[in-house]
Amino acid sequence: MKSKTTALWFLLAAILAAAIWFFENHFQPAPPAANVLFAGLRADQVTEIQVIPAGAREISASRTNKTWRLEKPFTYPAQTAAIENLLGTLEKLTPVMALTPGEMSGHQNADAEFGFDNPQFRIDLTAGEQNWHLSVGNKTAPGDGVYVRVIGATGAFVTGTDWLQFLPREATTWRDTTLVDTADTVDWLIITNGAKAIELRRDVTNHLWRMIRPQPFRADSLGIVTALQQLRSATVSQFISDDPKPDLTAYGLEPAALDVWLGHGTNLLAGVHAGKDSPTSPGQMFARREGWNTIVTTAKEPLAPWRGGVNDFRDRHLLALTAPVAEIEVRGENNFTLQQQRGSNVWTVAGEKFPVDAASVQTFIRQLANFRVDFVQDVVTEPGLPMFGLTNPPARQITLRAGIGDTNSVIAQLLFGATTTNQVYVKRADENCVYALALDDLNSLQLNGDYYRDRRIWNFSETNVAQVTLRQNGKTRQLLRTGVNQWSLAAGSQGIINPPAVEETVHRLGELTAAGWFGRKFSGPEIGLNTNNLSIAIELKTGEKYSVDFAAQVAQTALAVVTLAGERWAFVFPPVIYPLVAEHLTIP
Repeated sequence: MKSKTTALWFLLAAILAAAIWFFENHFQPAPPAANVLFAGLRADQVTEIQVIPAGAREISASRTNKTWRLEKPFTYPAQTAAIENLLGTLEKLTPVMALTPGEMSGHQNADAEFGFDNPQFRIDLTAGEQNWHLSVGNKTAPGDGVYVRVIGATGAFVTGTDWLQFLPREATTWRDTTLVDTADTVDWLIITNGAKAIELRRDVTNHLWRMIRPQPFRADSLGIVTALQQLRSATVSQFISDDPKPDLTAYGLEPAALDVWLGHGTNLLAGVHAGKDSPTSPGQMFARREGWNTIVTTAKEPLAPWRGGVNDFRDRHLLALTAPVAEIEVRGENNFTLQQQRGSNVWTVAGEKFPVDAASVQTFIRQLANFRVDFVQDVVTEPGLPMFGLTNPPARQITLRAGIGDTNSVIAQLLFGATTTNQVYVKRADENCVYALALDDLNSLQLNGDYYRDRRIWNFSETNVAQVTLRQNGKTRQLLRTGVNQWSLAAGSQGIINPPAVEETVHRLGELTAAGWFGRKFSGPEIGLNTNNLSIAIELKTGEKYSVDFAAQVAQTALAVVTLAGERWAFVFPPVIYPLVAEHLTIP
């Protein structure tokens, strides 16, 4: 009996819990609607707004395609953000107190007392077929509220005062002060700042700018992007005239000293015209926006880059890397080709077996990309090339390709001709222009394939060294390693040694890296190599032997020679190690 009663109670509890859950989830009363002042107002749907400040002219604006324009007291682009801030505030505006008609009638002169006979502002909003009208009266006695009346509603309301800051007292407050209002991507420009027109277009594939008029040239893409950013930052300092038929000549705007048109595709996005300098405001000039007669002043600096000549918009870089370089072919005194193994940063010299220093290759590419030139002659035909030393074949030629051996993937082909006192003439194979490059820039290029060998010469640990043999000026000295930081002179060798210092020097020699390669094509006298110079031979416990012969001193180090894979290689000995060798591994 007890078990049946318990089961019954559990069943009733379950039914009750289910009922509570059902009613809570399906029969909850809807939350009360916010008691907003403007029922049904959606800020994003408002197309017209009118504000009439007390004692001032009507300010009205309309919206088309998400852009606001002032209609009264004059026509001009409006500050979209300022208007939408007000509309967003009005959409959410909630009264803190309501005054019924009965409460209003209890005041002898309610309209005068609450400020509705001469309101601070009258506001009219339109969204399609809907309209809202608001009068803003006096502030409440404490000053933390304001009386408002919605036309068509009974009574009045009190709201906070924070939203009043968004109301304009004059139309200038809502005027757009930008000089060039375009958020769209600009892909063409036309500039007239004199007798010539300059047209620039942006390539849709690599996004680089090119000059179309007056002649097709590579353009200074970075400079144009920077100039566009400056132009977008230009603002109106002062609105001078709203005359619908202004005397443009008086302001230097007919014709303008500078015109800049910006477009995208087939559309003109914006335009700006700059005229004379303002006689009363230093650093300012008169200007107007394309399509508007309003005369303004603006700072001269943001427009300064657009006043340049044709060459000021050209790219002074010898080349632009439009794709990763996979092959570098050098022709001249030393012919060689550097090639990148697919999918890696490993480079080789075509036809050679020695490893290549990838960092040196990248340095070479960066040097080429950073070279800046002077413009010599814009159009040079084939018969005119010899006068610049650009014969066929040229003295030097460098070709960069995106694919190994792929003649269709040439990034740039550079032809170097005659030299002057401090410049060398250079031409790109894909252009008719002749440029001048600083001779120091050309000389800074390493145009010897041997230079690109991997800098690491050998690698061993001092713990594996058995002995070091020094030869210098007809003398020989042999050092034996007998333990950690322990060295002694072999029988027949004389002198004084510093064992810890010898240990450190041999440790550094075990990681020998060339400061730079002189290469394989050298003669002993050419680099100062002779039998009296220092020679160091290192023998490991395993029987392996390494040796380096020193040649002429250069700066704070010396040239040296090693034998690698049966070939003699000259290199610049690392300056960091050279003082240690000179101090501890020489024969006085």
